[in-house]
Amino acid sequence: MSDQQAEARSDFSEKPTLLGERVLLRPFHLAEDLDVLRGMLADPQVDRFANGDPGTTPPPPWDEDAERRMRAWYGSRADQPDRLDLAVVDRATGRCVGEVVLNEWEPANRSCNFRIILVEAGRDRGFGTEALRLIVGHGFERLGLHRISLGVFSFNPRARRCYEKAGFVLEGVRRQAHRFGDEWADDLVMAILAPEWEQHRGYPQGR
Repeated sequence: MSDQQAEARSDFSEKPTLLGERVLLRPFHLAEDLDVLRGMLADPQVDRFANGDPGTTPPPPWDEDAERRMRAWYGSRADQPDRLDLAVVDRATGRCVGEVVLNEWEPANRSCNFRIILVEAGRDRGFGTEALRLIVGHGFERLGLHRISLGVFSFNPRARRCYEKAGFVLEGVRRQAHRFGDEWADDLVMAILAPEWEQHRGYPQGR
């Protein structure tokens, strides 16, 4: 693919369904996914690893405003031309177990950010690595991206291993960039490039 072809295909307005062995990624279906999304946003474990919340104060109660914001946010994901938000679905049950996102798109640099959140039902089952490979492959092979990056806190080594397993490389450390309770945590910057993906397709250590 030439650079011009790649730039022409870097469009986030299409919301695909991506099929893996154990998970599929699809646009959100509010009628089916609301209960899971509601629980995900209120999960202290999610808040800890996604937002770096040490959990020293109880989360605010879920109220009508929180419900309204959640419905508005997930109900509008299909309309966003500059980012891709997809539900992670357990193929065995058909239930949503989290989300994957490509955001912070820089068209001129053909780069974006990646993040993933899984609820308890989707953890420790290999779903995260498979979902990661599916959406990163889509980013490089269909959207013509050149670089996909992410940040992970130093107190989340399990996530770092997942990213490394799919080919992400540590690029740098923002030392003690985040205050975590009474301690400081590093913010690890990781990325994967299109030529690297072309070599190993998300399996840098072989299958």
